[in-house]
Amino acid sequence: MIIPVRCFSCGKPIGHLHEEYLERLEKGESKGEAMDALGLKRYCCRGVFLGHVDLLDMVAQFKKA
Repeated sequence: MIIPVRCFSCGKPIGHLHEEYLERLEKGESKGEAMDALGLKRYCCRGVFLGHVDLLDMVAQFKKA
């Protein structure tokens, strides 16, 4: 799954925040603190980030025959 440009529920633009979110996590910040700093206050927007699983690398291994 790729982070959507907008939240599925409320429509807030969130796609541009994903890279900064990952950078903050690498620096040792907790997930909650990183989302608060980025302005993700709603449960729906936070759920998109918490539920994200990066499957793009695994899917790219398979070729269409």
